[in-house]
Amino acid sequence: MMSRIFHHGEFSDLTLLLKRKLQQGFILSLCIPTLNEESTIGALICRLRKALIEAIPILDEILIVDSGSCDHTREEAQAAGASVFLASEILPELPSVPGKGTNLWKSLFVAKGNLLCFLDGDIRNIHPRFVYGLVGPLLMYPEIDYVKAFYNRPILIDEDPRPIGGGRVTEILVRPLFSIFFPSLSEIIQPLSGEYAAKRHLLENLSFPAGYGVETALLLDIYHKVGIGKIAQVDLGERLHHHQDILALGAMAFSILQTFLRRIPKLQNFFPKNSLRQFYLGMDGYHLLETDSSSKEYPPMLLVKACRKK
Repeated sequence: MMSRIFHHGEFSDLTLLLKRKLQQGFILSLCIPTLNEESTIGALICRLRKALIEAIPILDEILIVDSGSCDHTREEAQAAGASVFLASEILPELPSVPGKGTNLWKSLFVAKGNLLCFLDGDIRNIHPRFVYGLVGPLLMYPEIDYVKAFYNRPILIDEDPRPIGGGRVTEILVRPLFSIFFPSLSEIIQPLSGEYAAKRHLLENLSFPAGYGVETALLLDIYHKVGIGKIAQVDLGERLHHHQDILALGAMAFSILQTFLRRIPKLQNFFPKNSLRQFYLGMDGYHLLETDSSSKEYPPMLLVKACRKK
């Protein structure tokens, strides 16, 4: 069995989507993890709020969970009409570390919806299709539990989109790993995309890595829990954002590899070091850069909620 593939245009009838949402009693939350996204977050929220709350109420709420931005991300988001949460203030009694996975996991605690859609906060060409394309399959096909985005990812160089590149960690690391260990998942076009939607009951039964391994973990764990037939992919067209430099990509790859190895039974306990060594060229030669990478994973949110009720 293969995952089903759709195009966002198949779900552009927002009146029909709203009807299906109301018929099935769904509440839809859009959750955006943020860190220093002041240049994009305000316009992103304004565009989606106008089209998908004020015009046709597909969305019931837009919220951001912020890692502690040192710019005006939170102010921009609040002014645009989003609910704003600081990650460190959600479940403060539980030990946590800053990271994208932390924000996603904590969003499960504060979001009201039983359907959740996740977008990154740095999208420069935001359009309502980024939401309706992802939630459409969940609303129209009850057998689908998880929807993953794929898109063309041109690299922005001096604000000029170049048609090649993008998805570098996917092609160099993740797809080869999937092809060897989990061949069924090698058909996922962009396994690291930060845009996806899912049913709450599924997400609340999964653990979340704190860092950039979260997308890999979710995909692997959902595959093992419900199978490839419950996963769909949607073509969202083109996504514009600024790409990370090679050192940042190396740190991302390290975090992803940690997460992946923890999900290979024979390698689960093989972690001699959690630090990454890299080199960068300065004016006076090469310098060592050593970065500690947290291997922390949060337990399923369902367990956390159960413990808090006792």
